[in-house]
Amino acid sequence: MVIRTVNLPARPTVARADTRHRHTLQSVPPQGSPPAPRTPARRQRGNLTSELLIAMGLLVMCVLPLSFSFLHEHKLCRAYYCRAVAMELVDGEMETLMAGEWRAFAPGTYPYPLRGEATANLPPGKCLLTVTKDHLRLEWLPEERDRGGKVVREVSLPPRP
Repeated sequence: MVIRTVNLPARPTVARADTRHRHTLQSVPPQGSPPAPRTPARRQRGNLTSELLIAMGLLVMCVLPLSFSFLHEHKLCRAYYCRAVAMELVDGEMETLMAGEWRAFAPGTYPYPLRGEATANLPPGKCLLTVTKDHLRLEWLPEERDRGGKVVREVSLPPRP
C-alpha cells in the first residue's frame, strides 16, 4: 500500500480593510468643508425613522390607557361576582331565619355561619346577625376592599308569642 501526499498551493491571503466603521468615517466631513449632499436614500431613511417614532408614540398613547381600563374592568367584574355570591348566601340564610329559626336567638349581635356550596367562592369575611325586639338584620362584611362591599338584609319581625 502506497500513500501519496499531495502538496496543495497555499491560499493567497487577502488584506481586508476594516469596513465596520467605513460609513461613520465617510459621514463626518473634514473640518471646514461643506456637509455631505442629501441624497434621496438618506432622505427616505430619515422619513421612515420619523414615521416609525410617531407610530410608536401613537401606539403607546392609545394602548397604555386601554390596558389600564381592562385591568379596572377585571377588578370591577370580580367585585360584582363576589357581591352576587354574598347576596345569594345572605338572602338564603335570611329566608331560613324568617321561616322560624330567628326564635332561637335572643336579642343581641352574633357571628352567623353561612352555609352552602357557594361559600367556596366567597372571599374572606364575616357574617353578623343582629336581633332586636322587632328587627332582624343579617350582614356580610368582607375583610378586604374591592371585594363586593357589605351586603345587608333587614326585616321586621312578627310579634313573639
